[in-house]
Amino acid sequence: MPTLAPSIIASDPGRFAACADEALGAGVEWLHVDVMDGHFVPNITIGPDVVEALRPVADEHGAQLDVHLMIEEPQQYVDAFAEAGADNLTVHVEACTHLHRAAQRIRAAGCNVGVALNPATPLGHLDGILPFVDLVLVMSVNPGFSGQSYIPESTAKVQRVRRQLNALGSSAHLEVDGGVAPNNAMELIRAGADVLVAGSAVFGGDQPVAQNIEALRNALTLKV
Repeated sequence: MPTLAPSIIASDPGRFAACADEALGAGVEWLHVDVMDGHFVPNITIGPDVVEALRPVADEHGAQLDVHLMIEEPQQYVDAFAEAGADNLTVHVEACTHLHRAAQRIRAAGCNVGVALNPATPLGHLDGILPFVDLVLVMSVNPGFSGQSYIPESTAKVQRVRRQLNALGSSAHLEVDGGVAPNNAMELIRAGADVLVAGSAVFGGDQPVAQNIEALRNALTLKV
């Protein structure tokens, strides 16, 4: 079964820990934490203190904190988020002048190294960095706000990244973030993704979180 990573930023901001506990209690293995600075993306969300508050909840369920830094100069904040308890730290290729240096800093801080691409960023920006990463995150919406519609062209991009990883013999995760829902989850897995970030599909709507997660799981159990 592919990994589901509910995006906590789509939940009730006054109940992050409780919402995280609810999602992790439904059996998911990762919790996705979006960090935005109001500069790299047009929104401001959370900082290391929230990651630190979520760490005990993740530990209770044996889950990973998948921290996505949508911020300018992310290398300056690597140590703070690592100390707060991040397992994975993902930075954007668009935000890093010296991407290898950022990756080295993440590795030195004891976290798994992730790199992310915005929808309009060509895959050539991954040249040279793929052998050094543990995770590639393909953004399937323009980052900044939860609840956006999936960009259909993202599927082909996921396929191309999967081919690149396979050609390298890489075991890096291929993660997709943005507009993921039961109606496109299997399409993304068939394209080569193995981690799906879901925000509104988990924490939105009138159904309980556990029921939303079950709907995603059911969509992923269809025969390929």
